[in-house]
Amino acid sequence: MAPLSHPSIVDGWFREISSQWPGQALTLKVNKILHVEKSLYQDVLVFESETFGNVLVLDGAVQCTERDEFSYQEMIAHLPLASHPNPKKVLVIGGGDGGVVREVLKHGSVEEVVLCDIDEAVPRVSKQYLPHMSALFSDPRVTVFIGDGFKFLADNTATYDAIITDSSDPVGPAAALFEKPYFQLMHDALAPGGHISTQGECLWLHLPLIAELRTMTRGLFPVAEYAFTTIPTYPSGQIGFVLCSKEAGRDLRTPLRKVPNTRYYNSEVHKAAFVLPEFGRALLEEGRDILPKFGRAALEIKNQSENKPTKKVLLLGSGFVARPCAEYVVREPSNELTIACRTLESAKALGEGLPSTTALSLDVLDTAALEAAVAAHDLVISLIPYTFHAAVISAAIKGKTHVVTTSYVSPAMRELDAAAKAAGIVVLNEIGLDPGIDHLYAVKTIGEVHAKGGKVKQFLSYCGGLPAPECANNPLGYKFSWSSRGVLLALLNSASFLSSSKKLSVPGSELMSYAKPYYISPAFAFVAYPNRDSTPYREWYDIPEAETVVRGTLRYQGFPQFIGALVKLGWLDQTEKSWLVDSLTWAQVMQKAVGAADVEESTLVASVKQLCVFPDESEASRIISGLRWIGLFSQTEKVVPRAGNLLDTLCGRLETLMKYEEGERDLVMLQHKFVVEWADGTEQTLTSTLEAYGSPKGHSAMALTVGLPAGIATQLVLDGVLSTPGVQVPYSKEICDPIREILELEGLGLIEKIL
Repeated sequence: MAPLSHPSIVDGWFREISSQWPGQALTLKVNKILHVEKSLYQDVLVFESETFGNVLVLDGAVQCTERDEFSYQEMIAHLPLASHPNPKKVLVIGGGDGGVVREVLKHGSVEEVVLCDIDEAVPRVSKQYLPHMSALFSDPRVTVFIGDGFKFLADNTATYDAIITDSSDPVGPAAALFEKPYFQLMHDALAPGGHISTQGECLWLHLPLIAELRTMTRGLFPVAEYAFTTIPTYPSGQIGFVLCSKEAGRDLRTPLRKVPNTRYYNSEVHKAAFVLPEFGRALLEEGRDILPKFGRAALEIKNQSENKPTKKVLLLGSGFVARPCAEYVVREPSNELTIACRTLESAKALGEGLPSTTALSLDVLDTAALEAAVAAHDLVISLIPYTFHAAVISAAIKGKTHVVTTSYVSPAMRELDAAAKAAGIVVLNEIGLDPGIDHLYAVKTIGEVHAKGGKVKQFLSYCGGLPAPECANNPLGYKFSWSSRGVLLALLNSASFLSSSKKLSVPGSELMSYAKPYYISPAFAFVAYPNRDSTPYREWYDIPEAETVVRGTLRYQGFPQFIGALVKLGWLDQTEKSWLVDSLTWAQVMQKAVGAADVEESTLVASVKQLCVFPDESEASRIISGLRWIGLFSQTEKVVPRAGNLLDTLCGRLETLMKYEEGERDLVMLQHKFVVEWADGTEQTLTSTLEAYGSPKGHSAMALTVGLPAGIATQLVLDGVLSTPGVQVPYSKEICDPIREILELEGLGLIEKIL
């Protein structure tokens, strides 16, 4: 059996990363993983830690550990019960680990405890791995009910002396447990004089939410308080409780009796739990925010004092790379960002959680709507397919709005240069990864070599967006971090480059056969092939002395041969096929594509071998196994046609098979190689290398390396640092240096070496 693994555990350490506490994370060293499952409601993980014993984690958030759980369980239970004159019937909602039930039963007056948890997995797993917490489920006073807490409350009005809600954080379905309808249900389910206690989040992280809860609960209950406890493994080491009583004048702050056998709680701690630090008291009691202002908040205050004008930015597109760009733009408080997509839902999803951001539904094919949206902004970032950029630039010229794109400049875009200059707008392009970051460091090194009297005799630049090696686990050694169609179509582009002062051209149909092993590091088995037309870069990079100029793509070994086979088999054909219908199986489509006599796998394999002409049986076996993995020989599974052609239909299939799974990460590898001849006749090879990995809990490397440079360029245009009007590309020191300097501060600089 394969060893247990979990995406939250990397290199032997558990990391609690969540949008609920951005920018910080608890880490615990893991001895071994004990249990992993996907229940009907949530991800369940139990591991043995080195210093906190067994740890229960739900949806990536620590629920309890053997070492410190008592501080939370005791306080959420004893604060409402010890201040109640005679609690007999208690309802616990959530808390399937049993810790709250254990504490409730320490009160001698309690005759009945009902635990209501929606997920049967939590009590089941807790009985096995946290028996010290769940042991009292078998007590005759305890009833365990698996079901919906909302419905249970609605069905049991005026029943309980105390209701304790041990909820998770307000994300997803649990958000409803922090809203007025839920508190109203608890109010109605209480007997006269009853108390509630609910998990009330952290003063350090969620003070505005706590203030909202305070206001809301005081509108429902005559008495509503907030208290807190300390617990090392909860975010920021602190968690609070919303405590309410149905009895006017009830003193929740003073215990009426001692509670036996506690480790954290005592009568003095009970009283002290309601004494808040001044920043919490000031906001909850007086509505004053006295917390220090730093980062974006401090910059916002500074901008207001200086009357800095607001700049409006329109971002078109919600694809893979847009989020890092958007995040960078809204770092500056004076920027207001509008995200526009064809569907409003996509725009809202991209902008979720970003300050000063609104969503807009926009069809770029609607010229009037596009022009109106662009004209209402100071700058438009176009991250939609490059075929639409000319239309966006035309709208920007009309509205006198600056433009930033990450795409190569097409002839249609270049034709708008004079009009852009006349409108006085900057149209900055090719500022992503490749093109983008590659330009920044080519211009830098070439300029430095020339300044020292040297000549760049050879310039080789290769870039690849790939799965990290441990995630390259399919026959192609590739996964999609951007448009699958764009990836496959790029493999059909013809390419030209200079080699020993001669121009060589490769037709797209033969591109994969030009792939050759390319050494960057002994850790990688890369192959490289040329990309597009590299020959103009001798002029654009100002290296007339260069004899070899090639820009190309990196892939893992074996990829070009597999793609070459798909090309020969017709699967990258974009022409419409009238026979491609959803009643066909994949084998039937394969039969028609290769002209086989029938759909038997042996017949199809024979046709594949005949068309592809493999160099040996080993290679034939590898690629045929990969075709089988795609499902192209299946006689039972029906094809799902897309756009009536084989290329798009294959894209639909590969997007499912070759997507990044949870916990996986990508790799961006970019290297420039400069063979330099110095004035004294000596020769050196210089390299500039970027090796960037994505974060399974954050951005992919591709998204970051494309989106961040675009965001930086946007801010520099807004600030007037980049101000030359016209259709611009980053081939000059004046454009490249400011962007590169900020990029390096963001941790995305290339490492420069002399080989």
